[in-house]
Amino acid sequence: MEKIFGRKLLSEKKDENSSRTPSGYQITQDDIKKVNLYNKGVNKMAEEKFEDAIRCFDLSLRIDPFFVDALIKKGYSHFHLKQYNLAIAIFDKVLEIDISNPEVWNMKGLVFYKSKNYEKAIDCCEKAIDFNPNDSMAWYNYACYMTLDGRATKGMEALKKSIELDIANAKKAVKDRDFINARMEEDYKRIIEVVILESVRQGNDHLGKIIWVTGLDREEIKEATTRLANKGLLIKHVKKTFSGQDEQYELTKELISKIGVEKRNAQSKTLENKKEVFFSTQQLKDISALLYEASEAAERGDFNSLVQNIDKLLNPILHGTLILDNFFEDHRELRLFNSRLRERGQEYLNLNKEEISKFMLDLDKKIRG
Repeated sequence: MEKIFGRKLLSEKKDENSSRTPSGYQITQDDIKKVNLYNKGVNKMAEEKFEDAIRCFDLSLRIDPFFVDALIKKGYSHFHLKQYNLAIAIFDKVLEIDISNPEVWNMKGLVFYKSKNYEKAIDCCEKAIDFNPNDSMAWYNYACYMTLDGRATKGMEALKKSIELDIANAKKAVKDRDFINARMEEDYKRIIEVVILESVRQGNDHLGKIIWVTGLDREEIKEATTRLANKGLLIKHVKKTFSGQDEQYELTKELISKIGVEKRNAQSKTLENKKEVFFSTQQLKDISALLYEASEAAERGDFNSLVQNIDKLLNPILHGTLILDNFFEDHRELRLFNSRLRERGQEYLNLNKEEISKFMLDLDKKIRG
């Protein structure tokens, strides 16, 4: 009960009825009451009873007017009730207590977005990113707001950053109507291509399946698969059916050798079929070589070489997807190193070269077994 969402909830004041936690915090009766009321409010939010939730948070805030978690949830409840001015006022109060809270800046931006005040939404996102440059959702929202504000090129740069931090945002982006104005941008087209390649890799090899899985429309998929076929990454098969034509896709052998494929276990009769990942010997050699080169580059402080090797390791068309599927935590660490290197440059590398070099060698050992 000491922390919720990573923030300290308990009071430091002394009370004859209080007790101490193992970490030394002083738990009072007021602490217990305010947290119980807070939890009750969160449960009401889960039931979408937002007015009841606000009453619970208000009671909790009578005990502790600076209870940040209750203020945030109260603001979010007003947001759901479309009481945007009240939500902004509460988020501003939180920022008076903790101006460096990226979560609140992000949520405040969301309120301005709903009010179609994209300029203020962008300002809020920029502050959220300043305080936490590794927040993939802040970058994603920033991309949405920039695109809606008519700055699609910068929006795509932010979207690429978001996907770099969390590849799941690529699939989310292709379904998001906020990016309609960016659909002619080359970067957006490449994101669609990555999502389609990943869908085919997972066994969704028919046009209808890709429509269902990705939420893309038929024409977008046809155009993207044509571009992929022209690039030598995809093979298209057109078959005549009773109702017309059906398109089926397969990855080229060259691409399979780089990213592998997933196949469903045909013998399984359950809906949750096992998936087998087939590793290419060549791909494992390529990954191992990149990790070794990255380790060496980090050791000698070669910033450009290190960043180039990390880019190849994270590229979903090359090795990124395979590493993500099989070494999730290591993929996350790679993304963080990449983000920090790009944010702080040579200075970060000089301070962390030994840690980065060791990480690359350790990951190489894991992959080679």
